[in-house]
Amino acid sequence: MGIIGWIVVGLIAGGIARWIVKDDRSGCIYTMIVGVIGALIGGGLMSLIDESGVDEFSFRSIIVAVIGAVLLLLILQAIAGRDRARRR
Repeated sequence: MGIIGWIVVGLIAGGIARWIVKDDRSGCIYTMIVGVIGALIGGGLMSLIDESGVDEFSFRSIIVAVIGAVLLLLILQAIAGRDRARRR
């Protein structure tokens, strides 16, 4: 998958993941980065299971990227929540 494919998958997956997690940050670049990193995380996890991660533009690739992006956002929220609790 080329760079354009990664950007498209990143935007779609990042947007869906932000909607699922109710992330209030905004921005197209942030959404794309969350989606692309989510695709890497999800692809890595899926390659451990069945040796087929995110390799082409397909519905399966978007689902894998969304799962990875949701995990990423939940981890970021947990870290941010812990930091806020320490400041109080």
